[in-house]
Amino acid sequence: MSQLRTPLSSRSARLTVIAASVVVGSTLLSGCGALQPQADRFLGVLTPYRIDIVQGNVVTKEQAALLRPGLSRTQVRDILGSPLVTDLFHADRWDYLFTIRRPGTEPQRRSVVVLFDGDVVKEVRAPDLPSEREFVASIAPNRSVRVPPLELTEAQRQALPPPVRRDEAPSLPPAQGPARTYPPLEP
Repeated sequence: MSQLRTPLSSRSARLTVIAASVVVGSTLLSGCGALQPQADRFLGVLTPYRIDIVQGNVVTKEQAALLRPGLSRTQVRDILGSPLVTDLFHADRWDYLFTIRRPGTEPQRRSVVVLFDGDVVKEVRAPDLPSEREFVASIAPNRSVRVPPLELTEAQRQALPPPVRRDEAPSLPPAQGPARTYPPLEP
């Protein structure tokens, strides 16, 4: 009789250990959400990597200012790029959507709608678009953005060497490659 009780008691001990492991494991896993504070840090020390999610076309005030009624579809595509949404059922409407989610910044979503009459722009709906500087500042709030000047000052122009004229340029001998012989084209 004692031989029968040994396997049965060890089986119940195993079941007890397994049940206790499941309870402890589920308690620990359910507590993981409570351990992470608002800053998405694990135990206040480790921060998980979060990728930037960018979708669509960035359209700024400067780009929207270039749009006007009468432009062709090709001209709109040159200014804004390819639309994110083109619909077969609404062939005269192009939707330019933009969303960005970055850690440490507020998510942004913008929509620009270009309506066509045939092949020319009829109307542009572009509410509250940021300028290029405002957009860059909104996605990188902790970084100072230094925009290089786009034109030279008069002093910088004077400091440039004068351009070389073609008639003054030194002539280089033509490059000599290996001599090649080709068979005649017609027999």
